[in-house]
Amino acid sequence: MSGGVDSSVAALLLQQAGEPIAGLFMQNWADDGSGDCRAEDDRRDAVAVCGRLGIPIHFRDFSGEYWSGVFEHFLAEYAAGRTPNPDVLCNREIKFRYFLDAARELGASHIATGHYARVAGDGGRFRLLRGRDRNKDQSYFLHQLGQEQLAATRFPLGELPKDQVRELARSAGLPTAAKKDSTGICFIGERDFREFLGRYLPAREGEMRTPEGHVVGRHPGVFYFTLGQREGLNIGGVRGFEPAPWYVVGKDVRQNVLYVAQGSDSPWLHSTTLQSETMHWIAGAPPAARFSCTAQTRYRQAEEPCDVIVREDATLEVRFQRPQRAVTPGQSVVLYDGDACLGGAVIATTNAPLELRMRTTAE
Repeated sequence: MSGGVDSSVAALLLQQAGEPIAGLFMQNWADDGSGDCRAEDDRRDAVAVCGRLGIPIHFRDFSGEYWSGVFEHFLAEYAAGRTPNPDVLCNREIKFRYFLDAARELGASHIATGHYARVAGDGGRFRLLRGRDRNKDQSYFLHQLGQEQLAATRFPLGELPKDQVRELARSAGLPTAAKKDSTGICFIGERDFREFLGRYLPAREGEMRTPEGHVVGRHPGVFYFTLGQREGLNIGGVRGFEPAPWYVVGKDVRQNVLYVAQGSDSPWLHSTTLQSETMHWIAGAPPAARFSCTAQTRYRQAEEPCDVIVREDATLEVRFQRPQRAVTPGQSVVLYDGDACLGGAVIATTNAPLELRMRTTAE
């Protein structure tokens, strides 16, 4: 029970199906004194929903585990100039590890969450499938789950569209029916991202350059930007350049340089091949040493046809059939066979022109 409408309706549906259930609220972020943490509001909403449903609710504090298992990695990735995805780690390390263990200690056989995804079992093997509502499908964030977790997990919302979920909540009189969906990184909430990150990673101002070497402005810290970003660059009219928007096309942490170029479809942003870190296979093993499938390199991206080579060290080389925009090291590449999620891995490198140049220079 997160205190949101999705987990509320997941509980409602299980109760209506006659399942014996209890709520479990977890706190993953300790109050840092900023007043921006919504944990108490979410806790109150979770208690109110369980009261409405007439089910018990339990509480667990995983903030220490979250710090060591998710947040320290988040900081290390930003310090290295990459863009991490903490939701993926949170699912693997917290929700489907510590949360699952806590549920079992309470006597539960399964856990259920409000994720928009599905689990299919066949002969003792389990597959992770996309949610029916493709606009809300969250299998991308769940790609690190394995057979043990899927065997013990239910996703009651997997077959439902979001608007029906809210209607079910309204009809049942749940106090979260109209609650706004949470967005962004959970522990940052509504606060300013730069201000928050600056508490942990002191940044240095530096030059913004074009890939050709022209200085067009200054940045407050390369950590604050990601590939393809337009907002926050604050580049005005630059002599010799068209009055067109600028986009981040590269980051050189060692030299403290942020590279920018004009045009959302700049060739500097495109790549056709990526190399991953160690791949996680939901089935426990790849379907073949070489195969074709579809992939996503970011959430809500249209799936893209690709060819996959599984290397001996369990990393991947993924070759796309058409150029991809802003494939970002630190994010995840997630593979699919139709609706079935095969698994995923962190993106290590790409063959984007500027990245290739910086890598060659560093070597």
